[in-house]
Amino acid sequence: MKHIIIGTAGHVDHGKTLLIHSLTGVDTDRLKEEKERGISIELGFAQLSLPSGKKAGIVDVPGHERFIKNMLAGVGGIDLVLLVIAADEGVMPQTREHVDILQLLQVKKGIVVLTKSDLVDEEWRGLVTEEVKEFLQPTVLKDAPVVSVSAITREGIPQLLQLIDRVVEDTEERISTGKLRLPIDRVFSVTGFGTVVTGTLLSGRICLGDTVEVMPQRLLTRVRSLQVHGKKVEQARAGQRTAVNLTGLEVDEVKRGSVLAAPNTLTPSYRMDLRLLLLKSAQKPLKDRARIRLYLGTDEILGRVKLLDRKELEPGAETYVQLELEEQVVAGKGDRFVIRSYSPMRTIGGGTVVDANAPKHKGFKPEIIEQLATLEMGTPEELIDQFLTEKQGLYSVEEVAAGSGLTPREVEPELVKLAKEDRVKIIATEKHPLLVSFPVYRRWSLDIKNMAEAYHKKFPLREGYPKEELRSRKFSFINNKYFQFLLQGLEMDGWIRLYEKSVASSDFTGQASPEDQKKLTAIVDDLKKGGFQPASWALVAKTHGLQEGDAQEYLHYLVRQRQVIKIAEDVYFPAAIYEKARELIIDFLRRNKEISVGQTRDLLQTSRKYALPLLDSFDRERVTRRVGDNRVLIQG
Repeated sequence: MKHIIIGTAGHVDHGKTLLIHSLTGVDTDRLKEEKERGISIELGFAQLSLPSGKKAGIVDVPGHERFIKNMLAGVGGIDLVLLVIAADEGVMPQTREHVDILQLLQVKKGIVVLTKSDLVDEEWRGLVTEEVKEFLQPTVLKDAPVVSVSAITREGIPQLLQLIDRVVEDTEERISTGKLRLPIDRVFSVTGFGTVVTGTLLSGRICLGDTVEVMPQRLLTRVRSLQVHGKKVEQARAGQRTAVNLTGLEVDEVKRGSVLAAPNTLTPSYRMDLRLLLLKSAQKPLKDRARIRLYLGTDEILGRVKLLDRKELEPGAETYVQLELEEQVVAGKGDRFVIRSYSPMRTIGGGTVVDANAPKHKGFKPEIIEQLATLEMGTPEELIDQFLTEKQGLYSVEEVAAGSGLTPREVEPELVKLAKEDRVKIIATEKHPLLVSFPVYRRWSLDIKNMAEAYHKKFPLREGYPKEELRSRKFSFINNKYFQFLLQGLEMDGWIRLYEKSVASSDFTGQASPEDQKKLTAIVDDLKKGGFQPASWALVAKTHGLQEGDAQEYLHYLVRQRQVIKIAEDVYFPAAIYEKARELIIDFLRRNKEISVGQTRDLLQTSRKYALPLLDSFDRERVTRRVGDNRVLIQG
């Protein structure tokens, strides 16, 4: 079944709440103060049953100028507006401001309801209808039908219900397959249940038991129960007014303006790039760095407008701007917003979010304007290319989709073409591919190869550049898991050769020079002379006149090449002697079943200093196994 949210708009005391009561039987003025003053202060909600059997949510918003921010909190999630104008007064100041807001938020489906029609005659009603049509001509509601009603006599109410039914049928439903996003417009506590939040589900769906995140506070919580129009449900879908009971959160941790989302799908930001239209009705130009009030979803945030291509924005003009906010917000590309002047508070403009997590820009850079134009209106191919070129990192398909304002389904078909054109490099992983701009990948490839070659010249006896040192020095912006996949891709493309802990140039042989090899051979020969009691490495190095740095380089090389085996701290056996010890011990165990440290000492004609670490080393290699104080042979 289609889920549509209907909202009211119009000047204070033009009969919005009474109209909803006539349509639904529900009094949406729920606050004592509202009933006493006869005006709506907060948002009101009801369910509307239509003649066809369809049901729609209906949001009653305040009309008084002082409560415009509450009106904005409700209008952002509506699909169809009932613009309420009293027939005895016609278009009034808040009518104009509400229509400006509807224009800025691009709420294109609407019906004009002339209320209090019982108070005027037919001629006056005709004049007001013409005035309203003329007023709406330059707006998104220029084709909105006009119907006259009286909530007191119920004249026109049945016709209005039929008209709403027809318009609802022609109204596009919100997408349930996207990311979960529910801007919160009310927060309260229910005894025995805890914190409850309400809002209109903009996209996706939410299910009982789901883990969700309150943003931008980054509070993880779980859905304890769900209600849609007062009825418990297992699942709520985009377009539905939804109440969500959350576990483990206090009421004061959440506020109107927060957003309920799937974990790790939205990123809070203090900075956004926007396309901004300054209304013709704005009383003065908008200056660079002007302080404003931003209305986004159900949130109100203070910020400053940074103009990117001019000193001031004239009324009626439109441009790209960067908004620097005083609090973090979460948004998505394409979200509509409204701005009001800081003081006095008047609606002055609005537009579209182009980049919800923007880097800081310098003004008067034509290339920035071009990038924003591409980001706003470019093809998927252009958006992917621009995102990867700008960000210069390694990203999953999901990350590219989020950063370019696309869905993963829109990204995936473009990748083969972009890869063939050498614009994107696709790096395979065990699960999902990673993406990087091809020019960036080429530069990284050369950088790593050059760094490896410089390292080989400095340390010719080492295996290669340590991976973690390479990442921390040059690629700290890439997490370790992604970096390992990058290295594997470079090895597959022939740029490097990988070892367990190091990176070598693909053409590096790792062989010692003739001069070094001569010294290494002499060192190993000296170690062999000691038999099963080899000299300490410090003594060997001193004998051959090696400085401390060279001594360590030679030692690491010999150990890596397995010409020398380290069996304990500062105890190194030449490989040939180590293998001889292994053969003798295996032979002994085959004849005697077990061997002690003392028997090992006597067998090898060595001391306990060498016998015990040798046995420990064979244990580690799973040649032997310790049983009590002795060793036995591991079969197989």
